[in-house]
Amino acid sequence: MSTVQGAGVVVTGAGGGIGAALARRFAAEGARVVVNDLDAARIAPLAEEIGAAVVAGDASGIVDAARDALGGTVDVYCANAGLASGGDAFADEDVWAAAWDVNVMAHVRAARALLPDWLERGGGRFVSTASAAGLLTMIGAAPYSVTKHGAVAFAEWLALTYRHRGIKVHAICPQGVRTDMLTAAGTAGELVLAPTAIEPEAVADALFDAMEQDRFLVLPHPEVAGFYRARAKDPDQWIGNMNHLQRKWEETGA
Repeated sequence: MSTVQGAGVVVTGAGGGIGAALARRFAAEGARVVVNDLDAARIAPLAEEIGAAVVAGDASGIVDAARDALGGTVDVYCANAGLASGGDAFADEDVWAAAWDVNVMAHVRAARALLPDWLERGGGRFVSTASAAGLLTMIGAAPYSVTKHGAVAFAEWLALTYRHRGIKVHAICPQGVRTDMLTAAGTAGELVLAPTAIEPEAVADALFDAMEQDRFLVLPHPEVAGFYRARAKDPDQWIGNMNHLQRKWEETGA
């Protein structure tokens, strides 16, 4: 893909799953890649495999270090690090705070660091790994669902605010992906997500298709578009259908 040949790309949360798949795909397309994770040892094998640089640490504050590792310029930033925080309205305050910090504020902080240079240059690409839960919802995971809605909303705001100034934004919204995060979803994930789960590489393919077509929403599960339309057309019916799933989940002993 000519738009990423030689580009400086950062992928946060690249220790496995979608992040690792994105990093491999960008590298295969000729990009210069920086991979990030809290634990440098976790991403060292991937970095060696694809010839990437390693910038470890909290994804909220790595833009400057990543820029230095890329020789001064970040062209594509993949805000992929995330928390699959389960629980209901009674989840501990620290669970809500951590989900908000990682799933939303890390994106905000990265954008603050990236935008001045991108706006001066007239170009840049921000990729937000959100979730179908950010367009719809997910039973048994209030902190996750709410903060992924926030991630989609922030990505949409970036897109509509800066599109005319050369900033391209993509929000990746898959359903189940065969990663550790799906495993962490427990019985709710088994009920709702596992039956149609895809491999992380399919998510990377969907992103590159969206980049080619300059589309904001990246839907590795195309059926999510229909669910999204149905939710908007008749919210009460949508809530009723989801409540049916909730009751079914409760019957399994959740």
